[in-house]
Amino acid sequence: MRGVTLMSLVACGALLTGANVQAQTQAPPPAGGTADGMPFDIPYGTPIGLETAKKLVMAVEAEATRHHWKLNIAVVDTHGELVHFSRMDGAQLGSIGVSQGKARTSARYRRETRAFYNAFETGHPYVATLDPTLVASPGGWPLVEGGKLIGAIGCSGGTGDQDAAACKAGADMIK
Repeated sequence: MRGVTLMSLVACGALLTGANVQAQTQAPPPAGGTADGMPFDIPYGTPIGLETAKKLVMAVEAEATRHHWKLNIAVVDTHGELVHFSRMDGAQLGSIGVSQGKARTSARYRRETRAFYNAFETGHPYVATLDPTLVASPGGWPLVEGGKLIGAIGCSGGTGDQDAAACKAGADMIK
């Protein structure tokens, strides 16, 4: 019995040593390189007003209605604070906060929320450590007028691609 136990210990030690050596030889994942300039360096402009926000929401509602999508739509200012919100009839209640989170994420990070979704999908989970309120799902669009960020729009209730397509209809109204 003692010989079997000793043999088991030796075999386990060999396996652990081999696993340790293998783990030490794996290369770390790439960090993404070092680009010149700042990515997503959009200067801040005058925050979006209520009347413009209402027009954007109307455009998104029209697009969603054409496709039979029931969405929650949020427009935020440059700080990510809510300016206007609409929940279409029948839109799921769980997506109210998600639409606002997408808009807030897009405004605060000055990019489409799909960028965070893509980072997760390509094996970069560090994104979750950036901000506990970050929403990494398609459907948040920055609103850029005259080259300056004035806010963002977020949609939720459909698939990520449906949310993004509908919100883009509103974002495209800003030039």
